[in-house]
Amino acid sequence: MDLRFSDAQPTAAERDVILACVPDVETVEVPGRVVRSGHAARSQRHLLLPALAAVQARIGYVSEGSLMEICRRLLVPPADAYGVATFYALIRTDPHPPRVAHLCEDVGCAPFGGDELIAAVSERLGPAGTDADGATWAPSPCLGQCDRAPAAYLQLAGQDDQVVVRAEAADADHLIDALRVGTGSDPDVSFPQQGQDGLKLLARVGVVDPTSLDSHHTHGGGAALRRALELGPNGVRAEVAAANLRGRGGAAFPAAVKWNAVAAAPASTKYVICNADESEPGTFKDRLLLEGDPFRMLEAMTIAGYATGAEHGYLYIRGEYPVATRRLEHAIAACRDAGLLGSDVAGAGFAFDVELRRGQGAYICGEETALMESIEGHRGEPRNKPPFPTDAGLFGAPTLINNVETLFDVTDIVAHGGEAFAATGTPDSTGGRLFCVAGAAQRPGVYEVAFGTTLSELLELAGGVDGELGAILLGGAAGSFVTADHLDVPLTFEGTRERGLALGSGVVMPFDAATDLGRIVTRIAAFFRDETCGQCVPCRVGVVRQEEALARYLVGGHDPVELELLADIDQAMTDASICGLGQTAASAVRSAIRQELV
Repeated sequence: MDLRFSDAQPTAAERDVILACVPDVETVEVPGRVVRSGHAARSQRHLLLPALAAVQARIGYVSEGSLMEICRRLLVPPADAYGVATFYALIRTDPHPPRVAHLCEDVGCAPFGGDELIAAVSERLGPAGTDADGATWAPSPCLGQCDRAPAAYLQLAGQDDQVVVRAEAADADHLIDALRVGTGSDPDVSFPQQGQDGLKLLARVGVVDPTSLDSHHTHGGGAALRRALELGPNGVRAEVAAANLRGRGGAAFPAAVKWNAVAAAPASTKYVICNADESEPGTFKDRLLLEGDPFRMLEAMTIAGYATGAEHGYLYIRGEYPVATRRLEHAIAACRDAGLLGSDVAGAGFAFDVELRRGQGAYICGEETALMESIEGHRGEPRNKPPFPTDAGLFGAPTLINNVETLFDVTDIVAHGGEAFAATGTPDSTGGRLFCVAGAAQRPGVYEVAFGTTLSELLELAGGVDGELGAILLGGAAGSFVTADHLDVPLTFEGTRERGLALGSGVVMPFDAATDLGRIVTRIAAFFRDETCGQCVPCRVGVVRQEEALARYLVGGHDPVELELLADIDQAMTDASICGLGQTAASAVRSAIRQELV
């Protein structure tokens, strides 16, 4: 391969960071070029995103010199690497203040103190992007902190990133001090049902010490893995099938179908991926599980690897979850030291290890194939399917991918049996489900309820609505708005489907009657415009035209011509987009207009 690079060189600090991520490779250099043969460098392409993220974290931006050094080591064309770097919102390629406060302006924060916080910070630091003695701020989509709104994510070059929650405008000076100094404490892990009997997914959150492997074992950790070894791979998969477990990420795909397909694949190399890139506005359940019970996550992934014949797992976590990231890093190291990850897991004669990959701010990477592209070192653009990941997934190998809540359910299924799991809920929606209740709820937080609980019962559990109910966003930005007429809807896959709705990622966000829902819907349209990967025309063009037509519709007296245009755009995106982003980008807009909420 013959590549050309600029003369830009990294600083000593940048070179040290890159060397820690990308091992030295043998090269032949001539002026302006690096000539290399063989597969070694190309096999390291997957280190591109970690290297870019490491430079960003240490320096505050990826300079031309550091980009060229990464490209020389990985033999990636500079234009290609630049395209990857600029794909992610948390990586910057121009000189930039090293400390950035990302302030949530999305639907879960803006109406609930976020607007006032942004105004207060802007007054003190200047407009977004202004360099105020090495610090600045930027508007951000949902940070996964809706239960603790308003929120900020502090990106601190050379130090651990932080999250500041319940950052009321009156506390703007405190937030700015935290941004400049970089000292703070991790928010408490808590939820409204803490201590309640009968919980399964949340039973140990707030009880177990998330930093202690001994605490994990003291509170029942390891029992599911021991039971899995007794059952054998076929027995584990049989229990998952008996449970009729459906994926909790929104698609509700039967988990056993995936597990059996990967297990049956003849390939010698297989992978397990935990999709923890929880970026749907209004969603924060995975954050709570990973911050509060990280060892259970690793146990679940190990069981999945054992049952499917995979020896390597990737846990892809969203970049705006620094607390969960730190706790998972510690848990992985502790499990390796204890022999619970590695070449001989628990002395049982099988190999499985987990690598943590941190996303860098791209909603689209929650789509399973876009996530795989990201791990492989490419832009996070979804693939056409088929082939499906179970046949040709990560690095072209059969891959099992589930989200955090789905894998947490597996530990309960294996430990207590699939039939016991299926005894809760309904025949088509077995077990329990986590819901993210935020917005105008009296007691926002993550709630665990059995499938079949009605929307009204869930809101009552959360203390009811603060004020008169105006509407509820169900399922997140890719979901739908519902009204008081829908409070009797049973929260099951089949119950919502019968009403033309979907549970999605478990978002339940009520708004009171005084909320300007036109602004909320406009923000959702802007969110999809910002987050489209731009790969396919229906989505790339459609989300822009939808936002424009919606604006004209709202300010132009509900012109029926704009309404027809919105319907046409909706149809085109739904029918022709490559992935779920484009296919659901008009869902909330459509539902709000249909019910005359805007």
